[in-house]
Amino acid sequence: MTTPTPSVTPSLTLHHFALSGHSHRVQLMLSLLDLPHEIVPVNLRKGEHKSEAFLRFNPFGQVPVLQDGDTVLFDSNAILVYLARRYDPSGRWLPNDAKGQAAVQAWLSVAAGLVAFGPAAARLITLFGAKLHADEVIARSHQLLQVMEGVLGRDDFLVGSSATLADVAGYSYIAAAPEGNVDLAPYPNVRAWLARIEALPGFVPFPQSAVGLSA
Repeated sequence: MTTPTPSVTPSLTLHHFALSGHSHRVQLMLSLLDLPHEIVPVNLRKGEHKSEAFLRFNPFGQVPVLQDGDTVLFDSNAILVYLARRYDPSGRWLPNDAKGQAAVQAWLSVAAGLVAFGPAAARLITLFGAKLHADEVIARSHQLLQVMEGVLGRDDFLVGSSATLADVAGYSYIAAAPEGNVDLAPYPNVRAWLARIEALPGFVPFPQSAVGLSA
């Protein structure tokens, strides 16, 4: 059963921090779906995400937050699922069959786990001075990339031959991995995958920072 296409123009507002890969994956999905939206910057350095007003949107005090009319959503992967279900009746980004959904969900879990505690964490050290063990998170990043290299040697995208939410969720922090001193040079299949995502109609880049190997 497919999701009906909304009959009204969406009123979408993304509360966003430009250097957040979690924010970027939602911005990327909105653009890939060609959905008009407003971006409201949230200044994390000034603590706007911990303000009383923002905590009414997300009690965890994290970006991104998406408003769709009266609907307010937090957690980037949950937002991706919502956008695909509400605005992609084709099922291209989140398949309608149980097997396809499960395959995408597995990679959303990877994005929330191994990506977040690997490449994303490594970048937190160099970009924001996070007190983490660099050797540990870099090693974890390479373990993930080795698995991805094998998967992407068999298929163009993480779940088959076309892009899905799995790729959108994984892209930002993998693309920015060199900023956390995680070298992508040994992974040609991963780099080719990044290029394929960047060639998608509607792609928007993740802002680069001159830190780590990208300095």
